[in-house]
Amino acid sequence: MEAQILRLNIAGQPIEWLNWQEAVTLYARDIVAWSLGEVVREVHGGICRATGNRSCIQVPSIIASSGERLAKPRSTYPLNNKTLFARDEHLCMYCGNHFSEAELTRDHIVPLSRGGQDIWENVVAACRRCNQHKGNLELQHVGMELLAMPYRPNLAEYLALLNDRRIRADQMEFLSSQFSKNYRKVA
Repeated sequence: MEAQILRLNIAGQPIEWLNWQEAVTLYARDIVAWSLGEVVREVHGGICRATGNRSCIQVPSIIASSGERLAKPRSTYPLNNKTLFARDEHLCMYCGNHFSEAELTRDHIVPLSRGGQDIWENVVAACRRCNQHKGNLELQHVGMELLAMPYRPNLAEYLALLNDRRIRADQMEFLSSQFSKNYRKVA
C-alpha cells in the first residue's frame, strides 16, 4: 500500500493527503517550506551534465508548502459513509455492537422527513436492525438512546478519518495534536 504524504500550509495547518508524485512536484516547483517525519520515498532523477551528479528527492511523510494553496484550510468537507463510520468507530450508536462497513447504515437522528438535515451533527452509524427499528421516527418516540453524540470533525480529524487505514504514526502524532475534545477514535 502506497504511503500518503500529509500536506500542510506554511503555518502548519493540515490541508490534504498527497501521493508521492504530487509531493515530488511540490519539491520540483521549490514550494516546500519545511518538512517533518520519516522519509517515505526516494525519487531519483537524471544526471546533471555540469556536475555529473544524479538528482534525488527524499519525500518525508509530512510537508509544508507555500504557494497557491496557502489560503486557510478547508472548513467544509464532505459527509460520506466511510468517514462517518470511522468517526463512530464502526459501532452502531444505538446497540453498541461493532459492524463492518457493509453492515452499517447512516441514520438521521432527526429524520429527513421530519425536517432533519444530512449533516455531521445529525447522523450516526447504525446497524440495519436498529435503523429499521427507529424508522423515520425521533428517538423519544421509539425509546432509543444514543451511545455518543454526533459531531462535526475538524479538518485534522477528518484527514485522520479519511486515511485511517494508511496513516503513519508520525502523521497521526502530528494530526492528533490538533484534535478536538470530541474526537473519540483511539489512535
